[in-house]
Amino acid sequence: MDKSFTEIMSKKTSEELIKIVTVDRDEYQPTAIEAAEKEIEKRNIDVKKIEELTTVYTKLADEQKEIESNKVSSLTRFLDFIIDTVAWLIVATIIGFLLDPLLAESNQNILGYLLLVVSFFGYYVFMETRYQKTIAKFITKTKVVMADGKKPNTGDIVRRTACRLIPFDRVSYFFSANGFHDNLSNTTVVKD
Repeated sequence: MDKSFTEIMSKKTSEELIKIVTVDRDEYQPTAIEAAEKEIEKRNIDVKKIEELTTVYTKLADEQKEIESNKVSSLTRFLDFIIDTVAWLIVATIIGFLLDPLLAESNQNILGYLLLVVSFFGYYVFMETRYQKTIAKFITKTKVVMADGKKPNTGDIVRRTACRLIPFDRVSYFFSANGFHDNLSNTTVVKD
């Protein structure tokens, strides 16, 4: 057996070793599996603990597969982008009309940009925090979830929204499974 595998496996936790020899078995070379099994024997890990952890890891792996199978296509994401851009601009226009009498005397360029940024954050943060959806996601029957399938909190949504401002973010999901704003906020969009 390769000594490097033996050394690597000796540094793993018991939980990691159990995961390697059970649910992640297909991801490792046979000699690595053998080294992990020998390390488990050497540590005299309880069989009951192995069975419990195997059940937990199998359930987590199944949940992750379900999330992966429910991810939406790049075309749906692009459609969401178009619909949400129109919805956001309508919101910004309405707010602009309402505030116009108050802003007539001030520097409208700066306030215009500020209005766009505030309405952008307001639209996405409100909708995705409250409903896990924007108007587009209601139409396409999709929703935002964390990578592990849980509901995102407000901080996750604020980070996700801020990452939308990265140049070329809107087309990044054509080149990867998740766009920049999903990768950096650990979120994804799935079928509802």
